[in-house]
Amino acid sequence: MITKRLPLVFIGPMGSGKTRIGRRVARALGIRFIDTDSVIAAEHGAITHIFETLGEAQFRALERTAVADALRESAVVSLGGGAVIDPESQRLLESHTVVELTVTARAVLNRMNTAKRPLLKDGPDAWQRIYDERRPIYSRLAAVSFDTSTGPISRIADEIAAWATH
Repeated sequence: MITKRLPLVFIGPMGSGKTRIGRRVARALGIRFIDTDSVIAAEHGAITHIFETLGEAQFRALERTAVADALRESAVVSLGGGAVIDPESQRLLESHTVVELTVTARAVLNRMNTAKRPLLKDGPDAWQRIYDERRPIYSRLAAVSFDTSTGPISRIADEIAAWATH
């Protein structure tokens, strides 16, 4: 039985494992999984294309809507790394169960294709700068934090599922 209030929302930097771990946690809990980046891409096309053609501001508007819609569901929800920079999304998240996934720059850059991440087109140092800017927001919104830098994703997902049921 899930003891934490749903939705269970995953936040954290790009490449921290929000989608992979969130999907596993949802399966373990027997509930639906929603990835807001996937929702946006399904409805509006590739995120890189949205950034290139419409700009970041338009992407963030689409993201704000996707986040608000997902937070109405009894599900595990994975947000894009930058979703938390929107003040309205922050306000919405304050009344939900938020799980922060942390990761070191070394670990994330070993597992991530930066070419597919529009905000990282300026190189790997951009990841650390972006994370440093967003980290205080992630920490403020989170009920709990799990580090994904080492260890198997399955173990981390099991730990989060156990936390959600106790």
